[in-house]
Amino acid sequence: MHEEQYNFVKIFERSFKENWELPAITDYGTDVTLTYGQLAINIEKLHILFKECGVKKNDKIAVMGKNNSNWIAVFLATVTYGAVIVPILQDFRANDAIHIVNHSGAKLLFISDINWEGIDLDQIPKVLAVVSLNDWHPISLALDPQKINYESIAQKFKAKHPEGYWAKDLHFDERSNEEIGSINYTSGTTGFSKGVVMPLNGLAGNIRYARNAGLVSRNSRHVAFLPLAHAYGCAFDFLACLSAGGHTWLIGRTPSPKILLKAFAEIKPTIILSVPLILEKIYKKMIVPQIQQPPVSWVLKVPFLDEVVCSKIREQLVQAFGGEFRQMIIGGAPMNPEVEAFLYRIKFPMSVGYGMTECAPLITFTPYDMGSKLYSCGRALPGIMEVKILNPNEQGIGEVVVRGENTMTGYYKNPQATKEAFTEDGWLRTGDLGQVDADGFLYIKGRCKTMLLGPSGQNIYPEEIEAKINNMPFVLESLVLQQEDNRLVALICPDYNEVDASGMTREELNAYMEDARKQVNSELASYEQISIVKLYPHEFEKTPKKSIKRFLYSNMV
Repeated sequence: MHEEQYNFVKIFERSFKENWELPAITDYGTDVTLTYGQLAINIEKLHILFKECGVKKNDKIAVMGKNNSNWIAVFLATVTYGAVIVPILQDFRANDAIHIVNHSGAKLLFISDINWEGIDLDQIPKVLAVVSLNDWHPISLALDPQKINYESIAQKFKAKHPEGYWAKDLHFDERSNEEIGSINYTSGTTGFSKGVVMPLNGLAGNIRYARNAGLVSRNSRHVAFLPLAHAYGCAFDFLACLSAGGHTWLIGRTPSPKILLKAFAEIKPTIILSVPLILEKIYKKMIVPQIQQPPVSWVLKVPFLDEVVCSKIREQLVQAFGGEFRQMIIGGAPMNPEVEAFLYRIKFPMSVGYGMTECAPLITFTPYDMGSKLYSCGRALPGIMEVKILNPNEQGIGEVVVRGENTMTGYYKNPQATKEAFTEDGWLRTGDLGQVDADGFLYIKGRCKTMLLGPSGQNIYPEEIEAKINNMPFVLESLVLQQEDNRLVALICPDYNEVDASGMTREELNAYMEDARKQVNSELASYEQISIVKLYPHEFEKTPKKSIKRFLYSNMV
Protein backbone atom coordinates (compact mmCIF):
# COMPACT_ATOMS: atom_id res chain seq x y z
CA MET A 1 0.00 0.00 0.00
CA HIS A 2 1.16 3.56 -0.62
CA GLU A 3 1.50 6.13 2.17
CA GLU A 4 -2.10 7.38 1.97
CA GLN A 5 -3.33 3.87 2.60
CA TYR A 6 -1.36 3.71 5.85
CA ASN A 7 -2.88 6.82 7.38
CA PHE A 8 -4.02 5.38 10.70
CA VAL A 9 -7.44 7.01 10.84
CA LYS A 10 -8.24 6.27 7.18
CA ILE A 11 -7.25 2.61 7.65
CA PHE A 12 -10.17 2.19 10.03
CA GLU A 13 -12.56 4.35 8.04
CA ARG A 14 -12.00 2.03 5.05
CA SER A 15 -12.26 -1.11 7.16
CA PHE A 16 -15.58 -0.09 8.72
CA LYS A 17 -17.04 0.82 5.32
CA GLU A 18 -15.83 -2.37 3.60
CA ASN A 19 -16.76 -4.77 6.43
CA TRP A 20 -19.94 -3.09 7.73
CA GLU A 21 -21.98 -6.28 8.04
CA LEU A 22 -19.18 -8.56 9.30
CA PRO A 23 -18.72 -9.43 12.99
CA ALA A 24 -15.92 -7.35 14.51
CA ILE A 25 -15.77 -8.12 18.23
CA THR A 26 -17.33 -10.58 20.65
CA ASP A 27 -17.21 -10.45 24.42
CA TYR A 28 -16.36 -14.12 25.00
CA GLY A 29 -18.74 -15.90 27.33
CA THR A 30 -21.61 -13.51 26.59
CA ASP A 31 -24.06 -13.05 23.74
CA VAL A 32 -22.54 -9.67 22.86
CA THR A 33 -21.19 -9.54 19.31
CA LEU A 34 -20.84 -6.28 17.43
CA THR A 35 -20.58 -5.98 13.67
CA TYR A 36 -18.31 -3.32 12.21
CA GLY A 37 -21.43 -1.23 11.62
CA GLN A 38 -22.62 -1.54 15.22
CA LEU A 39 -19.16 -0.68 16.51
CA ALA A 40 -19.11 2.36 14.21
CA ILE A 41 -22.44 3.50 15.69
CA ASN A 42 -20.99 3.25 19.22
CA ILE A 43 -17.99 5.29 18.08
CA GLU A 44 -20.25 7.98 16.61
CA LYS A 45 -22.20 8.18 19.90
CA LEU A 46 -18.95 8.58 21.81
CA HIS A 47 -17.93 11.38 19.44
CA ILE A 48 -21.17 13.14 20.41
CA LEU A 49 -20.38 12.58 24.09
CA PHE A 50 -16.87 13.99 23.65
CA LYS A 51 -18.28 17.10 21.99
CA GLU A 52 -20.82 17.58 24.77
CA CYS A 53 -17.99 17.36 27.31
CA GLY A 54 -15.98 20.00 25.49
CA VAL A 55 -13.17 17.63 24.47
CA LYS A 56 -10.81 19.29 22.01
CA LYS A 57 -8.21 17.96 19.60
CA ASN A 58 -5.19 16.48 21.41
CA ASP A 59 -7.03 16.31 24.75
CA LYS A 60 -6.34 13.13 26.72
CA ILE A 61 -8.93 10.41 27.40
CA ALA A 62 -8.04 7.58 29.79
CA VAL A 63 -9.50 4.06 29.72
CA MET A 64 -9.06 1.36 32.36
CA GLY A 65 -10.73 -2.03 32.56
CA LYS A 66 -10.78 -5.60 31.38
CA ASN A 67 -10.89 -6.52 27.70
CA ASN A 68 -14.37 -5.79 26.39
CA SER A 69 -16.16 -4.27 23.42
CA ASN A 70 -16.70 -0.93 25.18
CA TRP A 71 -12.93 -0.61 25.79
CA ILE A 72 -12.32 -0.97 22.06
CA ALA A 73 -15.04 1.56 21.23
CA VAL A 74 -13.45 4.15 23.56
CA PHE A 75 -9.98 3.62 22.05
CA LEU A 76 -11.12 3.98 18.44
CA ALA A 77 -13.52 6.82 19.21
CA THR A 78 -10.72 8.75 20.89
CA VAL A 79 -8.13 8.50 18.11
CA THR A 80 -10.66 9.07 15.32
CA TYR A 81 -11.98 12.17 17.14
CA GLY A 82 -8.51 13.72 17.23
CA ALA A 83 -7.85 13.14 20.93
CA VAL A 84 -5.12 11.07 22.59
CA ILE A 85 -5.92 7.72 24.24
CA VAL A 86 -4.29 6.86 27.58
CA PRO A 87 -4.73 3.11 28.20
CA ILE A 88 -4.28 2.07 31.85
CA LEU A 89 -3.60 -1.57 32.64
CA GLN A 90 -6.42 -2.99 34.72
CA ASP A 91 -3.86 -4.66 37.02
CA PHE A 92 -2.38 -1.32 38.08
CA ARG A 93 -3.08 -0.37 41.68
CA ALA A 94 -5.44 2.53 42.34
CA ASN A 95 -2.63 4.93 43.30
CA ASP A 96 -0.80 4.12 40.03
CA ALA A 97 -3.98 4.72 38.03
CA ILE A 98 -4.56 8.04 39.82
CA HIS A 99 -1.00 9.12 39.03
CA ILE A 100 -1.42 8.25 35.34
CA VAL A 101 -4.74 10.09 35.05
CA ASN A 102 -3.28 13.19 36.67
CA HIS A 103 0.11 13.04 34.96
CA SER A 104 -1.46 12.65 31.51
CA GLY A 105 -3.99 15.43 32.19
CA ALA A 106 -6.90 13.23 31.09
CA LYS A 107 -10.22 15.10 30.75
CA LEU A 108 -12.38 11.97 30.68
CA LEU A 109 -11.95 8.60 32.37
CA PHE A 110 -13.72 5.45 31.17
CA ILE A 111 -13.30 2.76 33.81
CA SER A 112 -14.78 -0.57 34.86
CA ASP A 113 -16.87 -0.49 38.02
CA ILE A 114 -14.48 -2.79 39.90
CA ASN A 115 -11.44 -0.62 39.10
CA TRP A 116 -13.31 2.50 40.18
CA GLU A 117 -13.89 1.10 43.68
CA GLY A 118 -10.38 2.05 44.83
CA ILE A 119 -10.40 5.60 43.43
CA ASP A 120 -11.55 8.77 45.17
CA LEU A 121 -12.88 11.47 42.85
CA ASP A 122 -11.11 14.14 44.89
CA GLN A 123 -7.80 12.58 43.83
CA ILE A 124 -8.45 13.30 40.13
CA PRO A 125 -9.72 16.90 40.28
CA LYS A 126 -9.15 17.78 36.61
CA VAL A 127 -11.29 14.94 35.21
CA LEU A 128 -14.58 16.33 33.86
CA ALA A 129 -16.44 13.02 33.79
CA VAL A 130 -15.99 9.38 34.78
CA VAL A 131 -18.00 6.89 32.74
CA SER A 132 -18.56 3.18 33.40
CA LEU A 133 -17.10 0.74 30.88
CA ASN A 134 -19.65 -1.81 32.09
CA ASP A 135 -22.78 -0.06 30.82
CA TRP A 136 -21.88 3.58 29.95
CA HIS A 137 -23.56 5.07 33.02
CA PRO A 138 -21.94 8.29 34.34
CA ILE A 139 -20.12 7.43 37.57
CA SER A 140 -19.18 10.99 38.44
CA LEU A 141 -19.57 14.33 36.74
CA ALA A 142 -18.25 17.84 36.93
CA LEU A 143 -20.71 18.58 34.11
CA ASP A 144 -24.46 18.73 33.69
CA PRO A 145 -25.50 15.03 33.99
CA GLN A 146 -28.27 15.61 31.45
CA LYS A 147 -25.61 16.27 28.83
CA ILE A 148 -23.89 12.91 28.84
CA ASN A 149 -26.25 10.26 30.17
CA TYR A 150 -26.96 7.36 27.82
CA GLU A 151 -30.50 8.48 26.94
CA SER A 152 -29.39 12.02 26.15
CA ILE A 153 -26.60 10.85 23.85
CA ALA A 154 -28.96 8.42 22.11
CA GLN A 155 -31.42 11.26 21.46
CA LYS A 156 -28.71 13.50 20.05
CA PHE A 157 -27.49 10.64 17.84
CA LYS A 158 -31.01 10.11 16.48
CA ALA A 159 -31.44 13.83 15.85
CA LYS A 160 -28.13 13.96 13.97
CA HIS A 161 -28.92 10.83 11.92
CA PRO A 162 -32.72 10.69 11.56
CA GLU A 163 -32.52 8.14 8.73
CA GLY A 164 -30.06 5.89 10.51
CA TYR A 165 -26.30 5.61 10.40
CA TRP A 166 -24.83 3.61 7.54
CA ALA A 167 -21.46 2.97 5.91
CA LYS A 168 -22.01 5.90 3.52
CA ASP A 169 -22.43 8.24 6.51
CA LEU A 170 -19.17 7.29 8.21
CA HIS A 171 -16.38 9.83 7.92
CA PHE A 172 -13.45 10.38 10.25
CA ASP A 173 -11.64 13.70 10.14
CA GLU A 174 -8.18 13.59 8.60
CA ARG A 175 -5.30 13.19 11.07
CA SER A 176 -1.62 13.18 10.18
CA ASN A 177 0.29 10.07 11.22
CA GLU A 178 2.74 12.44 12.91
CA GLU A 179 0.10 13.40 15.50
CA ILE A 180 0.13 11.74 18.92
CA GLY A 181 -2.18 8.73 19.04
CA SER A 182 -1.54 7.31 22.50
CA ILE A 183 0.35 7.74 25.74
CA ASN A 184 0.96 4.24 27.03
CA TYR A 185 2.44 3.99 30.50
CA THR A 186 5.04 1.26 30.84
CA SER A 187 4.67 -1.61 33.28
CA GLY A 188 8.37 -2.37 33.46
CA THR A 189 10.22 -4.35 36.12
CA THR A 190 12.12 -1.35 37.50
CA GLY A 191 9.20 0.04 39.47
CA PHE A 192 8.96 3.38 37.64
CA SER A 193 6.23 3.87 35.06
CA LYS A 194 6.81 6.34 32.21
CA GLY A 195 4.35 7.62 29.62
CA VAL A 196 5.38 6.48 26.14
CA VAL A 197 4.30 9.09 23.57
CA MET A 198 3.39 7.17 20.43
CA PRO A 199 2.50 8.92 17.16
CA LEU A 200 -0.17 7.36 14.99
CA ASN A 201 2.64 6.40 12.64
CA GLY A 202 3.94 3.87 15.18
CA LEU A 203 0.51 2.27 15.55
CA ALA A 204 0.16 2.17 11.76
CA GLY A 205 3.61 0.60 11.38
CA ASN A 206 2.56 -2.53 13.23
CA ILE A 207 -0.62 -2.77 11.16
CA ARG A 208 1.41 -2.40 7.99
CA TYR A 209 3.74 -5.23 8.97
CA ALA A 210 0.95 -7.54 10.14
CA ARG A 211 -0.93 -7.18 6.88
CA ASN A 212 2.14 -7.50 4.64
CA ALA A 213 3.24 -10.64 6.52
CA GLY A 214 -0.22 -12.20 6.20
CA LEU A 215 -0.77 -12.31 9.98
CA VAL A 216 -4.26 -10.81 9.62
CA SER A 217 -6.88 -10.89 6.87
CA ARG A 218 -10.59 -10.52 6.25
CA ASN A 219 -12.50 -13.02 8.46
CA SER A 220 -9.37 -13.99 10.42
CA ARG A 221 -10.18 -15.05 13.98
CA HIS A 222 -8.34 -13.86 17.09
CA VAL A 223 -8.64 -14.71 20.78
CA ALA A 224 -7.57 -11.58 22.67
CA PHE A 225 -6.51 -12.70 26.14
CA LEU A 226 -3.50 -10.39 26.53
CA PRO A 227 -4.56 -7.04 28.05
CA LEU A 228 -5.52 -4.56 25.34
CA ALA A 229 -3.95 -1.79 27.43
CA HIS A 230 -0.59 -3.44 26.74
CA ALA A 231 0.99 -2.59 23.38
CA TYR A 232 1.42 -6.24 22.27
CA GLY A 233 -2.21 -7.36 22.45
CA CYS A 234 -3.47 -3.95 21.35
CA ALA A 235 -1.37 -3.89 18.18
CA PHE A 236 -2.27 -7.29 16.77
CA ASP A 237 -5.33 -8.87 18.39
CA PHE A 238 -7.14 -5.53 18.18
CA LEU A 239 -5.79 -2.90 15.78
CA ALA A 240 -4.28 -5.11 13.07
CA CYS A 241 -7.20 -7.56 13.19
CA LEU A 242 -9.91 -4.89 12.86
CA SER A 243 -7.95 -3.03 10.19
CA ALA A 244 -8.31 -6.06 7.93
CA GLY A 245 -11.90 -7.13 8.58
CA GLY A 246 -11.04 -9.82 11.14
CA HIS A 247 -13.08 -10.94 14.15
CA THR A 248 -11.70 -10.70 17.71
CA TRP A 249 -13.08 -12.57 20.71
CA LEU A 250 -12.24 -10.67 23.91
CA ILE A 251 -11.34 -12.69 27.02
CA GLY A 252 -12.08 -10.54 30.05
CA ARG A 253 -11.30 -13.19 32.66
CA THR A 254 -7.91 -14.24 34.02
CA PRO A 255 -6.41 -16.29 31.15
CA SER A 256 -5.76 -19.63 32.83
CA PRO A 257 -4.76 -22.52 30.53
CA LYS A 258 -8.13 -24.18 31.21
CA ILE A 259 -10.11 -21.12 30.11
CA LEU A 260 -7.90 -20.52 27.08
CA LEU A 261 -7.96 -24.10 25.80
CA LYS A 262 -11.75 -24.06 25.98
CA ALA A 263 -11.85 -20.78 24.04
CA PHE A 264 -9.38 -22.05 21.43
CA ALA A 265 -11.44 -25.20 20.90
CA GLU A 266 -14.63 -23.19 20.35
CA ILE A 267 -13.26 -20.28 18.30
CA LYS A 268 -10.51 -22.05 16.33
CA PRO A 269 -8.36 -18.93 15.90
CA THR A 270 -6.37 -18.40 12.70
CA ILE A 271 -3.46 -16.71 14.50
CA ILE A 272 -2.49 -16.84 18.18
CA LEU A 273 -0.58 -14.26 20.22
CA SER A 274 0.79 -15.46 23.51
CA VAL A 275 3.35 -14.74 26.20
CA PRO A 276 5.79 -17.60 26.96
CA LEU A 277 4.27 -18.36 30.37
CA ILE A 278 0.96 -19.53 28.88
CA LEU A 279 2.57 -21.85 26.33
CA GLU A 280 5.08 -23.15 28.87
CA LYS A 281 2.30 -24.05 31.35
CA ILE A 282 0.35 -25.92 28.67
CA TYR A 283 3.53 -27.68 27.51
CA LYS A 284 4.38 -28.69 31.09
CA LYS A 285 0.90 -30.07 31.82
CA MET A 286 0.16 -31.69 28.46
CA ILE A 287 3.46 -32.71 26.86
CA VAL A 288 6.04 -33.31 29.61
CA PRO A 289 4.13 -36.21 31.24
CA GLN A 290 4.11 -37.99 27.87
CA ILE A 291 7.74 -37.54 26.88
CA GLN A 292 9.11 -38.50 30.28
CA GLN A 293 7.41 -41.91 30.32
CA PRO A 294 8.61 -44.99 28.47
CA PRO A 295 8.26 -46.05 25.72
CA VAL A 296 7.91 -42.46 24.38
CA SER A 297 11.10 -41.31 26.13
CA TRP A 298 12.99 -44.22 24.50
CA VAL A 299 11.54 -43.72 21.01
CA LEU A 300 12.47 -40.02 21.06
CA LYS A 301 16.12 -41.12 21.17
CA VAL A 302 15.85 -43.32 18.07
CA PRO A 303 16.46 -41.64 14.67
CA PHE A 304 13.52 -41.81 12.22
CA LEU A 305 11.21 -43.39 14.82
CA ASP A 306 11.29 -40.15 16.79
CA GLU A 307 9.80 -38.33 13.80
CA VAL A 308 6.58 -40.35 14.12
CA VAL A 309 6.26 -39.50 17.82
CA CYS A 310 7.12 -35.84 17.23
CA SER A 311 4.48 -35.64 14.53
CA LYS A 312 1.81 -37.06 16.84
CA ILE A 313 2.76 -34.70 19.67
CA ARG A 314 2.73 -31.73 17.31
CA GLU A 315 -0.73 -32.63 16.03
CA GLN A 316 -2.02 -33.05 19.58
CA LEU A 317 -0.69 -29.63 20.56
CA VAL A 318 -2.02 -27.97 17.40
CA GLN A 319 -5.47 -29.43 18.04
CA ALA A 320 -5.38 -28.19 21.63
CA PHE A 321 -5.13 -24.66 20.24
CA GLY A 322 -8.09 -25.12 17.90
CA GLY A 323 -6.35 -26.82 14.99
CA GLU A 324 -6.74 -24.01 12.44
CA PHE A 325 -4.09 -21.42 13.33
CA ARG A 326 -1.34 -20.62 10.86
CA GLN A 327 1.20 -19.84 13.53
CA MET A 328 1.64 -18.81 17.14
CA ILE A 329 3.52 -15.59 17.90
CA ILE A 330 5.39 -15.51 21.20
CA GLY A 331 6.52 -12.26 22.78
CA GLY A 332 6.53 -10.11 25.89
CA ALA A 333 9.18 -12.05 27.86
CA PRO A 334 12.02 -14.56 27.35
CA MET A 335 10.99 -18.12 26.58
CA ASN A 336 12.38 -21.16 28.33
CA PRO A 337 15.05 -22.38 25.85
CA GLU A 338 14.45 -26.09 26.53
CA VAL A 339 10.72 -25.70 25.86
CA GLU A 340 11.50 -23.71 22.72
CA ALA A 341 14.00 -26.34 21.54
CA PHE A 342 11.46 -29.15 21.90
CA LEU A 343 8.74 -27.21 20.08
CA TYR A 344 11.24 -26.41 17.33
CA ARG A 345 12.15 -30.10 17.13
CA ILE A 346 8.54 -31.22 16.61
CA LYS A 347 8.03 -28.40 14.03
CA PHE A 348 5.32 -26.66 16.03
CA PRO A 349 4.27 -23.56 14.01
CA MET A 350 5.62 -20.93 16.37
CA SER A 351 7.91 -17.90 16.12
CA VAL A 352 9.31 -15.64 18.81
CA GLY A 353 9.22 -11.88 18.31
CA TYR A 354 10.85 -9.00 20.14
CA GLY A 355 9.48 -5.61 21.01
CA MET A 356 8.83 -3.02 23.68
CA THR A 357 6.14 -0.51 24.57
CA GLU A 358 8.40 2.23 23.21
CA CYS A 359 8.06 0.66 19.74
CA ALA A 360 4.30 0.04 19.81
CA PRO A 361 5.68 -2.77 20.27
CA LEU A 362 7.20 -4.83 17.44
CA ILE A 363 10.88 -4.52 16.51
CA THR A 364 11.89 -7.93 15.15
CA PHE A 365 9.96 -10.96 13.95
CA THR A 366 10.30 -13.61 11.27
CA PRO A 367 7.21 -15.74 10.51
CA TYR A 368 7.47 -19.48 11.06
CA ASP A 369 7.09 -20.23 7.35
CA MET A 370 9.80 -17.72 6.40
CA GLY A 371 12.69 -19.42 8.16
CA SER A 372 12.59 -18.41 11.81
CA LYS A 373 15.61 -19.64 13.80
CA LEU A 374 15.79 -21.44 17.13
CA TYR A 375 16.43 -19.08 20.09
CA SER A 376 16.20 -16.05 17.82
CA CYS A 377 13.52 -13.37 17.83
CA GLY A 378 13.76 -12.80 14.11
CA ARG A 379 14.97 -10.01 11.87
CA ALA A 380 14.14 -6.31 12.08
CA LEU A 381 10.79 -5.56 10.43
CA PRO A 382 11.72 -4.92 6.78
CA GLY A 383 11.31 -1.32 5.73
CA ILE A 384 9.99 -0.38 9.17
CA MET A 385 12.65 -0.96 11.86
CA GLU A 386 16.46 -1.14 12.12
CA VAL A 387 18.51 -2.92 14.77
CA LYS A 388 22.18 -2.76 15.71
CA ILE A 389 24.39 -3.75 18.64
CA LEU A 390 26.04 -0.94 20.56
CA ASN A 391 29.60 -1.49 21.80
CA PRO A 392 29.68 -5.29 21.25
CA ASN A 393 32.17 -7.41 23.21
CA GLU A 394 34.32 -10.23 21.79
CA GLN A 395 31.24 -12.45 21.42
CA GLY A 396 29.33 -9.71 19.61
CA ILE A 397 27.09 -9.08 22.63
CA GLY A 398 26.15 -5.50 23.47
CA GLU A 399 23.15 -3.29 24.03
CA VAL A 400 20.41 -3.58 21.41
CA VAL A 401 19.52 -0.18 19.93
CA VAL A 402 16.77 0.41 17.39
CA ARG A 403 15.18 3.07 15.22
CA GLY A 404 12.37 3.27 12.69
CA GLU A 405 8.69 3.86 12.03
CA ASN A 406 7.42 2.25 15.24
CA THR A 407 9.60 4.28 17.61
CA MET A 408 8.14 6.62 20.24
CA THR A 409 8.87 10.34 20.21
CA GLY A 410 9.74 10.31 23.92
CA TYR A 411 8.38 10.04 27.46
CA TYR A 412 5.53 12.38 28.34
CA LYS A 413 6.60 15.37 30.47
CA ASN A 414 9.94 13.67 31.14
CA PRO A 415 12.70 15.26 29.03
CA GLN A 416 15.49 13.77 31.16
CA ALA A 417 14.24 10.19 30.69
CA THR A 418 13.72 10.91 26.98
CA LYS A 419 17.28 12.15 26.60
CA GLU A 420 18.63 9.07 28.39
CA ALA A 421 16.54 6.76 26.19
CA PHE A 422 18.25 7.78 22.94
CA THR A 423 21.84 7.81 21.73
CA GLU A 424 23.24 11.08 20.43
CA ASP A 425 22.62 9.95 16.84
CA GLY A 426 18.98 9.03 17.48
CA TRP A 427 18.94 5.29 18.23
CA LEU A 428 16.56 4.11 20.96
CA ARG A 429 18.28 2.23 23.78
CA THR A 430 16.30 -0.91 24.59
CA GLY A 431 18.17 -1.81 27.76
CA ASP A 432 18.51 -5.35 26.44
CA LEU A 433 21.71 -7.24 25.70
CA GLY A 434 21.84 -9.14 22.44
CA GLN A 435 23.75 -10.17 19.35
CA VAL A 436 22.91 -10.27 15.65
CA ASP A 437 24.10 -13.12 13.42
CA ALA A 438 25.33 -12.91 9.83
CA ASP A 439 21.76 -13.34 8.52
CA GLY A 440 20.43 -10.44 10.59
CA PHE A 441 18.66 -12.54 13.24
CA LEU A 442 18.58 -11.05 16.74
CA TYR A 443 19.33 -13.10 19.86
CA ILE A 444 18.50 -11.58 23.26
CA LYS A 445 20.88 -12.47 26.09
CA GLY A 446 19.31 -10.56 28.96
CA ARG A 447 18.70 -7.12 30.42
CA CYS A 448 21.56 -4.66 30.84
CA LYS A 449 20.30 -3.89 34.32
CA THR A 450 20.03 -7.54 35.36
CA MET A 451 23.38 -8.65 33.99
CA LEU A 452 25.71 -9.65 36.84
CA LEU A 453 29.50 -9.63 37.00
CA GLY A 454 31.43 -12.76 37.96
CA PRO A 455 34.48 -12.74 40.27
CA SER A 456 36.81 -11.94 37.38
CA GLY A 457 34.46 -9.59 35.56
CA GLN A 458 32.68 -12.28 33.55
CA ASN A 459 29.18 -11.46 32.28
CA ILE A 460 26.46 -13.53 33.96
CA TYR A 461 22.97 -13.52 32.47
CA PRO A 462 20.57 -14.59 35.27
CA GLU A 463 17.69 -15.23 32.84
CA GLU A 464 19.67 -18.07 31.22
CA ILE A 465 20.30 -19.72 34.59
CA GLU A 466 16.66 -19.27 35.61
CA ALA A 467 15.53 -20.98 32.42
CA LYS A 468 17.50 -24.09 33.40
CA ILE A 469 16.08 -24.05 36.93
CA ASN A 470 12.52 -23.55 35.72
CA ASN A 471 12.78 -26.66 33.57
CA MET A 472 13.34 -28.87 36.63
CA PRO A 473 10.41 -30.87 38.03
CA PHE A 474 8.57 -29.32 41.00
CA VAL A 475 9.78 -25.80 40.04
CA LEU A 476 7.20 -23.18 39.16
CA GLU A 477 9.56 -20.21 38.71
CA SER A 478 12.83 -18.80 39.99
CA LEU A 479 14.97 -15.69 40.41
CA VAL A 480 18.77 -15.66 40.45
CA LEU A 481 20.24 -12.83 42.55
CA GLN A 482 23.72 -11.88 43.70
CA GLN A 483 24.84 -11.37 47.30
CA GLU A 484 27.32 -8.70 48.38
CA ASP A 485 30.03 -11.39 48.46
CA ASN A 486 29.22 -12.07 44.74
CA ARG A 487 27.76 -15.52 45.45
CA LEU A 488 24.64 -16.37 43.46
CA VAL A 489 21.40 -17.23 45.22
CA ALA A 490 18.40 -18.89 43.56
CA LEU A 491 14.99 -17.94 44.95
CA ILE A 492 12.71 -20.80 43.88
CA CYS A 493 8.94 -20.90 44.05
CA PRO A 494 8.02 -24.62 43.99
CA ASP A 495 5.03 -25.92 42.10
CA TYR A 496 3.14 -26.74 45.28
CA ASN A 497 0.37 -28.54 43.41
CA GLU A 498 2.92 -31.03 42.07
CA VAL A 499 4.65 -31.23 45.44
CA ASP A 500 1.39 -32.03 47.23
CA ALA A 501 0.36 -34.57 44.59
CA SER A 502 3.67 -36.38 45.03
CA GLY A 503 3.29 -36.60 48.82
CA MET A 504 6.70 -34.96 49.28
CA THR A 505 7.49 -33.65 52.76
CA ARG A 506 9.13 -30.30 53.45
CA GLU A 507 12.42 -32.01 54.26
CA GLU A 508 12.26 -34.05 51.07
CA LEU A 509 11.49 -30.89 49.05
CA ASN A 510 14.53 -29.13 50.54
CA ALA A 511 16.72 -32.12 49.70
CA TYR A 512 15.31 -32.28 46.16
CA MET A 513 16.02 -28.58 45.56
CA GLU A 514 19.59 -29.06 46.77
CA ASP A 515 20.03 -31.89 44.28
CA ALA A 516 18.50 -29.68 41.59
CA ARG A 517 21.02 -26.95 42.43
CA LYS A 518 23.88 -29.40 41.90
CA GLN A 519 22.40 -30.67 38.64
CA VAL A 520 21.96 -27.14 37.25
CA ASN A 521 25.49 -26.23 38.36
CA SER A 522 26.83 -29.16 36.36
CA GLU A 523 25.59 -27.37 33.23
CA LEU A 524 27.04 -23.97 34.15
CA ALA A 525 30.46 -22.33 33.99
CA SER A 526 32.40 -22.05 37.25
CA TYR A 527 31.62 -18.34 37.62
CA GLU A 528 27.87 -19.01 37.17
CA GLN A 529 27.54 -21.52 40.01
CA ILE A 530 24.54 -21.21 42.35
CA SER A 531 25.73 -21.25 45.95
CA ILE A 532 22.42 -21.24 47.80
CA VAL A 533 18.81 -22.16 47.11
CA LYS A 534 16.04 -20.45 49.05
CA LEU A 535 12.40 -21.52 48.74
CA TYR A 536 9.85 -18.78 48.17
CA PRO A 537 6.26 -19.36 49.40
CA HIS A 538 4.26 -18.03 46.43
CA GLU A 539 4.54 -16.77 42.85
CA PHE A 540 6.64 -13.67 42.28
CA GLU A 541 4.80 -10.45 41.57
CA LYS A 542 4.67 -9.75 37.84
CA THR A 543 3.86 -7.07 35.34
CA PRO A 544 0.77 -7.62 33.13
CA LYS A 545 3.01 -9.10 30.43
CA LYS A 546 4.18 -11.67 33.03
CA SER A 547 7.71 -10.39 33.61
CA ILE A 548 8.84 -10.70 37.23
CA LYS A 549 9.25 -7.38 39.03
CA ARG A 550 12.86 -8.04 39.97
CA PHE A 551 13.32 -4.79 41.88
CA LEU A 552 10.96 -6.07 44.59
CA TYR A 553 13.31 -8.95 45.46
CA SER A 554 16.76 -7.39 45.13
CA ASN A 555 17.16 -7.04 48.90
CA MET A 556 16.10 -10.58 49.78
CA VAL A 557 19.59 -12.09 49.63
